[in-house]
Amino acid sequence: MAQPIQLDAPIEADTSGLPWWRQLSGYHWFVFLIASGAWLFDCLDQRLFSLARIPALTALKAPGATPDDVQAFGKVVTAFFLIGWGVGGLIFGALGDKFGRARMLMLTILIYSLFTGLSFFSHSWFDFTACRFLTGLGVGGVFGLAVALIAETVPTGARVQSLGLLQVLSTVGNVLAVAIKYLIDALEKAGTLRPGEGWRWMFLIGLTPAVMVVFSFRRLKEPAGWLQLKAEGRLPRGSILVPYKNLVRSKRWRRNLIVGSLIASTGVIGLWAIGEYAVDLQDRVFKGHFAALAKAGVITADQVKSRVDNGKNLAYLLNMIGAGVGMWLFTKVAAATGRRTAFAIGFSAALVITAFAYWKMETPTDAYWMMPLMGAAQLGPFAGFAIYLPELFPGSLRSTGTSFCYNLGRFAAAGGSFFSAYLTKLYATGDPTSSLPLRYSAITMCAIFLMGLVTLPFAPETRGKPLPVDDPEPTPPVPTAFPVIPAGAAQPAPRGT
Repeated sequence: MAQPIQLDAPIEADTSGLPWWRQLSGYHWFVFLIASGAWLFDCLDQRLFSLARIPALTALKAPGATPDDVQAFGKVVTAFFLIGWGVGGLIFGALGDKFGRARMLMLTILIYSLFTGLSFFSHSWFDFTACRFLTGLGVGGVFGLAVALIAETVPTGARVQSLGLLQVLSTVGNVLAVAIKYLIDALEKAGTLRPGEGWRWMFLIGLTPAVMVVFSFRRLKEPAGWLQLKAEGRLPRGSILVPYKNLVRSKRWRRNLIVGSLIASTGVIGLWAIGEYAVDLQDRVFKGHFAALAKAGVITADQVKSRVDNGKNLAYLLNMIGAGVGMWLFTKVAAATGRRTAFAIGFSAALVITAFAYWKMETPTDAYWMMPLMGAAQLGPFAGFAIYLPELFPGSLRSTGTSFCYNLGRFAAAGGSFFSAYLTKLYATGDPTSSLPLRYSAITMCAIFLMGLVTLPFAPETRGKPLPVDDPEPTPPVPTAFPVIPAGAAQPAPRGT
């Protein structure tokens, strides 16, 4: 008799005594590398866009457009990218539950790599913006699909570490984007590439992830648990809204959806509406510092810009190194003491360290030791999102719930950015060189980390518990040939009397 497929396994450490990496078979490593590679290149694409956005819009601007117009439209195209990101997460999360994680992951990789590459051929702001919106659809779908695929495929004892490492590797994508920018700039200076056209080649490099699909789509299979749900006919049927209806219909999944969304939104807003603008503070601090050195004759005036650019690049690299360390430490704490404890430490550290860095950063040296700490504190909880969110939802709704929680924060971060901009104007001093408005607005925005801390008491602790299973379908009543009459009730008269 065939053994049933095991849908879910305990999350606690495997009792075999083997290190987690030795519990992975060749196929497990294959799944991990494909899913992690998809997320790594997803982050690479995001950073390439950040680095190439202004050069691209400058090259594509219409006659008469000013630098201020370019900067303003840079925020518009970023908004469309984030909107596409959020919409893509909501769409492909549900499609992943309906049609399979592996299949939809391959599709999202193709979408974001194809439209990133097509940005090479942009001739106007309109088609460039359209490509970024469509790229965002693919980018937004990857996270929920990738973590669901890993969570349901790798052995129990390796699940937490594998999901944490997926997020650690995302920092490699960010750093790789900076390296690509350096290479492209060098080729432009050498005359190998036409000056002002390097951004096109940066986007063309974004086609690279499509190669993963070509070589892996036949071998990558759906998780056994999802296949059994499909065989039992227990996957969401009907429109793309059905998985969301199933989530909100159940009190348990609805509560987990709210808790997961608040926790994930705390981290996403903290990064995109606060941490993302640390580079603006560095720009003003570094300019003031190196301008003072030039005035004192320590360096020449011509060296100020290069010193500022190199300083910011070093600070970013150190920030990413700190992020990788923070994610790995978060993974260790979550496995050893629990998810809620790890989030409590992470959000508390993010609140204190972020506020301290924005208040006290006065020199490049300050940035070089503060930015790694900020990266560890702000990005450490992102490892928790990969670990915790899949543990909140059952197999038929895992991709939908994970994607919704993670990507809802994108819309919230957009709102947070607008509020941060309002605070910056509110705290304006009239001095364009002053860093106080940036400092005050960021410190005020740090209150968002309190939202995550307040939510944690309501969050279920999932350490040592099995992945949630789907609610059982009600058993239909067994038909009987004769009515069942309670004892003592009047008996019907026999027929024919």
